[in-house]
Amino acid sequence: MTSSEVLHSDSRHGTSQAWTPQLWAILIVLGGALCLDALGVSMIGVALPSIRSALDLSTSSLQWIVSGYVLGYGGLLLLGGRAADLLGRRRVFLVALAVFALVSLLGGLASDPGLLIAARFVKGVAAAFTAPASMSLLTTTFPEGPMRNRAFSVYTVFGASGFSLGLVLSGLLTEVSWRWTLLVPAPVAAVVLVAGIWFIPRGERTTRGGRKFDVPGALTITTAMLLLVYTLVSAQQAGWSSARTVGSFAAVALLLGVFVTIERRSRDPLVPFGIFASRALRRANIGAVTLFGTYVSFQFLVTQYLQTLAGWSAIGTALAFLPAGVMVVVLSTRMAGLLGRFGPAPLTAVAFSCLLLAYVVFLRAGVNPDYPAVMLPATLLIGLAFGLGFSSLTVAATAGVPDSEQGLAASLFQTSFQVGGAVVLAIVTAVVDASGAGGLVSPAATLAAYRPALILITAVAAVGALVALSGLRHQRDRAVAPAGELPVRSGDLAGRSAMPVAVPVPVPSAAVPAPSAGTVPRREAVRDGTTAA
Repeated sequence: MTSSEVLHSDSRHGTSQAWTPQLWAILIVLGGALCLDALGVSMIGVALPSIRSALDLSTSSLQWIVSGYVLGYGGLLLLGGRAADLLGRRRVFLVALAVFALVSLLGGLASDPGLLIAARFVKGVAAAFTAPASMSLLTTTFPEGPMRNRAFSVYTVFGASGFSLGLVLSGLLTEVSWRWTLLVPAPVAAVVLVAGIWFIPRGERTTRGGRKFDVPGALTITTAMLLLVYTLVSAQQAGWSSARTVGSFAAVALLLGVFVTIERRSRDPLVPFGIFASRALRRANIGAVTLFGTYVSFQFLVTQYLQTLAGWSAIGTALAFLPAGVMVVVLSTRMAGLLGRFGPAPLTAVAFSCLLLAYVVFLRAGVNPDYPAVMLPATLLIGLAFGLGFSSLTVAATAGVPDSEQGLAASLFQTSFQVGGAVVLAIVTAVVDASGAGGLVSPAATLAAYRPALILITAVAAVGALVALSGLRHQRDRAVAPAGELPVRSGDLAGRSAMPVAVPVPVPSAAVPAPSAGTVPRREAVRDGTTAA
């Protein structure tokens, strides 16, 4: 028996397991990796205006510092999950973490915009391998039930705290130099790497069983996403009807077609399309695109608004966003109880209502920021949206999915989250460029040029809200199913959901394992209209 199996073998036989010092150490290591992801999301936004001035970047070039990371992240998440399964979770986690530390250092030292964007992309690729590996390590170390729920509560506090800490640190460090916001993750990753080598048990058994990596599929979908974002960003300069723009969109469509063909013919496809039969999974992925896409775009615009138009300092901007992070931290310790009481569908609907209201409130912003009446309410509502919505979407994306597809479902959700952020940001940036914001000198004119982009963000959030409300309607339909019928429809695997686990931070989430194959669910109604095991 391997050391990993010894660590939790008792729990597999139905006996309780004590929280040993080694388990706490493993949880802290995995939480540290999640904290790194959260720092990567929150620290870069506040530093963007300083990076723009130092490297003389246009708005379209500046957004690639954000998009490069999330595209590398989202484009290779599916391959990263497969690598963890086939090569070993510990090995993949440690190697990717070492790469993450190295490129963080190189990115902080880069003076050429191209090198900086390339370093951000490679850093995202490294995160695409650490995220699924760390999630798998956590779910295989802690047995399903109260112990795993407690582990996830502690784990997500790391992520939420990292997000909030990143906001404050980015403001303080940017006052010294924007480079420190890129350099700080390097030593943190090095510490987590050393701790991981020391505490994560060796001896994990990996059997490939003839399965292969779908490298062509991963490269094709990543190339398609990169080309799509590049086309959206550059279309304003080249012209939307130009041969280059039209040809690029055609190439994107061709690459997507090639990806579908590869997946249908592959013996071990990266994405078996049958998984999309789950309505809950489809809704969760659309929600992920709209939630993170609108937030990244909103932070991008508001940072420019506060620092460029209103003359706020970097630390002042960071503190303006801090209430959202604090809200996420507070909710992260309570989401398991809320999900158990109400279910994911109602909480998702409330979350997107808060998100939409937040952006509507911010549309009232003027040239001089009104923090108490506009910024603070919008920020608190965004915090509520993330705190309630992210964990609810995660549960919906993975609940009831067979064990063999849990990693795929979680990776699809993470991919939607990251790529959605890049695509929505690219569209918003194109709208800003089309409004001529870069060539305006009057604060009032610049804000007027930003307003169409803010309206677009609000419209995308409205789409997310409509999708969330459709989940409530579907839940109600199942709740009134005739007596004697199991209220689960073909194509909606969420009807067999296990106890949810909260992951309420704006970073990649964990899969929630389904009941074991031998478990026969009892038909008991629960609050979201599903059945409880």
